[in-house]
Amino acid sequence: MRVAILAYDGCMGAEVLGLSDVLLVANRISSLRTPDAPVPFAVSIIGAQAGLVRLAGGARLSVSAPTAFDLLVVPAFDFNNGEDISVALAGLEEEKTLIRRAAEQRKVASICGGSLLLAETGILDGRQATTAWALAGEMARRYPQVDVVPDAVLVRDGEIVTCGAFTAYGDLALQLIRDCVGTSLARAVGRFSLIDHSPRSQGPYLDHRFSHRRRESFARAVSTWFEKHLAERYRLDVLADAFNLSSRTLLRRFRAETGRSPLDLLHDLRVERAKLLLETTTLSVAQVASEVGYLDVATFSRLFTRRTHLTPAAFRKRFQTADVTVF
Repeated sequence: MRVAILAYDGCMGAEVLGLSDVLLVANRISSLRTPDAPVPFAVSIIGAQAGLVRLAGGARLSVSAPTAFDLLVVPAFDFNNGEDISVALAGLEEEKTLIRRAAEQRKVASICGGSLLLAETGILDGRQATTAWALAGEMARRYPQVDVVPDAVLVRDGEIVTCGAFTAYGDLALQLIRDCVGTSLARAVGRFSLIDHSPRSQGPYLDHRFSHRRRESFARAVSTWFEKHLAERYRLDVLADAFNLSSRTLLRRFRAETGRSPLDLLHDLRVERAKLLLETTTLSVAQVASEVGYLDVATFSRLFTRRTHLTPAAFRKRFQTADVTVF
């Protein structure tokens, strides 16, 4: 497979070079196993034009002009806020043209926030896609025609593959190896590179405190209010009174900005608090449930598992720190 990785000013260098290096490891291991066979991957790092690009961290990388390829991979770009995203996307017209042309006849993949660049071209319209969990809400807001799957690490829809957060270049690499060569080589590369080759989810790692949000927004104000009243019983009328709005107006404003309900956000914030308590305290699951506002442990456990893809007990086993607070 001829894999072309698209590098451009402001892109995340680890995603470009990490994918390239994992596929290099695949070629090396493949050659050790079958010395006379051709290597499975020919990797090139290209730009919209030949020359130097400045990666997000400031390093410069030499890229070649676009050549023949079977798969185009688009990494994420650096950003700090919503305005940065808009500016970055507006400045990548040549790259967007290249992506559109590639999607007409070839396979296309993205890593992390690179899916926003794919969505900007329109090639994700009507498709399922994922991105870094911190960007999922922003992607859904900007591109309502895309079916965003926020907790997935890798989503394949036709000839387009989108991957989750920063280090998902490893998941993409192993998927390419499975597709081109087989599971045996993918497992060998995963073991050598310490990349988990089993199916993964972003759910356990999602933290809404760090999810991308516009700096000043109504939803941000609601979130701040919820954090101060996290364990209290949810009452829409009380929330609306806190903002001097009718319940109907509050729901309309919140949904227009986020595409979801305030109660959905409250459940997310409660789960984030529960994750912290499971990681850092010895509170029982029932006590954690009560601390974050759930009187019924079974309800809490079902909601927690649905959002993280782990039971509370399994989450604690995986993530609890050595130093915990004893209550």
